[in-house]
Amino acid sequence: MSGSGFLHSANTLILRHIAAIEMTGVLMRIFSFTLVSWLGPESPFLFVWLFNTADAVMLSWCAILKKDKAYTVLNIFWILVGIVGIGRAAGYL
Repeated sequence: MSGSGFLHSANTLILRHIAAIEMTGVLMRIFSFTLVSWLGPESPFLFVWLFNTADAVMLSWCAILKKDKAYTVLNIFWILVGIVGIGRAAGYL
């Protein structure tokens, strides 16, 4: 399957299940921020940033497919913040 064929298939799958994917992404975001709020400095920050960045990718993809510019910008911003957070938590920055 070519790259564009895979992307088309992935987009079709996401659109078919978009409400469930969005809810999963939102619950992931709530979980990661709750973990940091409860554990504070004892939080597993690398895990939190990886988890939070994964939900940002999910929510960005959904927003792009729905042509929702505001949520696309917001979640792409969270991907960029997540990359920095991953780099800091992993000791690269």
